[in-house]
Amino acid sequence: MGQGLWRVARNQQLQQEGYSEQGYLSREQSRRMAASSIPNTSHRKQVQGGIDIYHLLKARKSKEQEGFINLEMLPPELSFTILSYLNATDLCLASCVWQDLANDELLWQGLCKSTWGHCSIYNKNLPLGFSFRKLYMQLDEGSLTFNANPDEGVNYFMSKGILDDSPKEIAKFIFCTRTLNWKKLRIYLDERRDVLDDLVTLHNFRNQFLPNALREFFRHIHAPEERGEYLETLITKFSHRFCACNPDLMRELGLSPDAVYVLCYSLILLSIDLTSPHVKNKMSKREFIRNTRRAAQNISEDFVGHLYDNIYLIGHVAA
Repeated sequence: MGQGLWRVARNQQLQQEGYSEQGYLSREQSRRMAASSIPNTSHRKQVQGGIDIYHLLKARKSKEQEGFINLEMLPPELSFTILSYLNATDLCLASCVWQDLANDELLWQGLCKSTWGHCSIYNKNLPLGFSFRKLYMQLDEGSLTFNANPDEGVNYFMSKGILDDSPKEIAKFIFCTRTLNWKKLRIYLDERRDVLDDLVTLHNFRNQFLPNALREFFRHIHAPEERGEYLETLITKFSHRFCACNPDLMRELGLSPDAVYVLCYSLILLSIDLTSPHVKNKMSKREFIRNTRRAAQNISEDFVGHLYDNIYLIGHVAA
């Protein structure tokens, strides 16, 4: 991708420098010139549209013109496309060379929304002169603060007007952000059950197989390292949400939230059994079916067998 953009940009520069007096050559004229000046075209690569790269490179006036093209000479759309591949650090460095381009608010707005997908401030009427570059620095500072002390981090976001003091807004921010430390996040959610409730409702498990849905859930809300009240709370909330997203499937299989709760616990125990190097005698498929149906009798043997196969082939549901 980068090489293709460089070739396009370089060809435009060479066309402007080599043919400034004659204007741009038409496609047909460039093809005729390439055919007449270079007998053996099999050794010359041509760009799409018929312009001969070798001939254009020969048209450079001096060695001083060699090197990467100045982005300010390109169309703004192409320059912004190139700069959009940079992270915040590289974009700051680029602003030392291309100040107007690299400081463009659209680039910094894209960086903010790609890293922090939801903030309350995105949906507000921004004041005149608002800087997304400054917002990026504040979001980064707030994330670092959160990873040290979650309560102070959330208070920082609220003090800057980035987040509203609402459990639903905080839950959306957590759901769309990947820069938060999962251990600190787990502590925060254990203390803020109101935020946890809204965070669970943001998940859509419709038409998902139960183990895959459980993996997605624990990818956003990390499971505790030990069994306890918090793990039971997470599984209970997941079970109700999974049933709410799949009412037709629950009626077809005859499952209730309590039955899904039992299945989730069975899947977690099976995951530990199959993936732990300390367990020598792994649970067989027959044993898993027998133990699970003993706890939830209405579940079909085929369905439980598919659950076992998923864990055996894909792996732990809470890794």
